Amino acid sequence: MTRNGRKLIFGAAMKIWLLLFLCTLSATVFAQQKTVDGIVFDKDSKGRIAKVNVLNATTGKSVYNTFKGEFNIEAKPGDVLIFTKPDHYADTLKLQNNTSLAVYMKRSAIQLKEVFVRDTMLNPQKQLDATKRDYTKLYGSLDNHDLLTVAPGMGAGIGIDALWNSLSRSGRNAEKLRGIIERDYKQNVIDFRFNRTYVGNITHLKDQQLTDFMQRYRPGYYLVTTASDYEFIASIKSNLRRFLRSPRAFALPQLVTPKAEDLAN
Repeated sequence: MTRNGRKLIFGAAMKIWLLLFLCTLSATVFAQQKTVDGIVFDKDSKGRIAKVNVLNATTGKSVYNTFKGEFNIEAKPGDVLIFTKPDHYADTLKLQNNTSLAVYMKRSAIQLKEVFVRDTMLNPQKQLDATKRDYTKLYGSLDNHDLLTVAPGMGAGIGIDALWNSLSRSGRNAEKLRGIIERDYKQNVIDFRFNRTYVGNITHLKDQQLTDFMQRYRPGYYLVTTASDYEFIASIKSNLRRFLRSPRAFALPQLVTPKAEDLAN
């Protein structure tokens, strides 16, 4: 073989080796730049969840998924991905291949159903308004206390509803029931302001002592509706000093449960 022939063979071999090297390098770079995508779901509701941090623990790179729950991150088989979200337990998986992933994360806190709290004991006036709506007959034509009525162009006359209320048994019964409802309303007003939580925070009394104090020094409707916060607290503190001087005075006697043999006798 001539010298030129050997050079041609050597040059061809070098080109082949260079081509193989470039192919190998390209494959390596391509493998290193491989990405994996997927969607993150809630394990219980099966709905998509967003704001999930996806960390490739092998490379240290991390991304957040989209509002649609979708993510895309650089990773290759063998890499470890960690999914985290504040209200869910973290999930970890090791990539087996580069196929798309469906990740299900379990919620760490129980999601309660929406609850509507309706105002019942909080506002005595609302209670009274609701009672008037329930007893429309009592507070309709029967709720007329004026014996005289004025008609346009005809002067003063006797109110038919007021006269009926005064003479009929139903009218008198309605008047009594309205009186009961009004008294209950006033007691609700007192309970609304003079309640155990409020009085306990001021007096620092608890349990039976607090019960005895509130029974002994229950304020009247006029004081509750006219006193300022400062005056009302001062009244409670003044009564507290009296109570602490003789806490057992005027206390209700302890109830005694009779024994079975005493009842038999």
